[in-house]
Amino acid sequence: MAKNPLAVQEDFPPFGGFPRQGMAFLARLKRNNNRPWFQKHKEEYEELVRFPMQCLIASLAPRMAEHAPEVVFHPRKSIFRIYRDVRFSNNKAPYKTNIAASFELQGKKSPTESPGLYLGIEPGEIFIGGGIYMPDSVKLKAIRQAVALDPKEFLGIVTLPHFKKRFGEILGEKLQKAPLGYPRDHPMIEYLRYKQWFVGVEKTHEACFSPKFLETVVSVFTDAMPFIRWLVRVTA
Repeated sequence: MAKNPLAVQEDFPPFGGFPRQGMAFLARLKRNNNRPWFQKHKEEYEELVRFPMQCLIASLAPRMAEHAPEVVFHPRKSIFRIYRDVRFSNNKAPYKTNIAASFELQGKKSPTESPGLYLGIEPGEIFIGGGIYMPDSVKLKAIRQAVALDPKEFLGIVTLPHFKKRFGEILGEKLQKAPLGYPRDHPMIEYLRYKQWFVGVEKTHEACFSPKFLETVVSVFTDAMPFIRWLVRVTA
């Protein structure tokens, strides 16, 4: 039986800030993105990058249990692998130069095709947010239909002053033209053109060095949950 994430947190000390040495390691990896170098320095990655991220996730689990009990925060399973999939990419660098994690709902297995929360840390930038990054055609159609048929509910989430102040606009790529089946003068056309549906905030990497970064992530994730729950419901 899989270990409960809230029990797993006991394996990790409280988050005390992401170490500056970890950020420096990611910068060095960007300059030395090859297998011999990484294998030589893999222990540094585990100690200075992966382990602090696991501590952050373990500390997030009990804090988010109140605000998002349906979302899984697992210190080991939530983190993305550092190995890049280079099969279909012109960039053959074998390793990612960030540390990132996605947090899905119970039972969901796709971090890009299902709604969830996301945290990414890399030299120069941090992104905290959530949504659905690569919805398949069925989910995308369902989202657009929900926006078109019940715009009041959708706008009641994304136009709230608190939501707007935190996130601004929905992020993600848009179609140049109206999607198939919708007139270009549809009153919700600016939303219907989205191909990706996520929100988030960006911060400089300095923010994660403080223990208070945990509170920042909790606050952003909590504010994103009404949008996440709407996405979950309309794509179910």
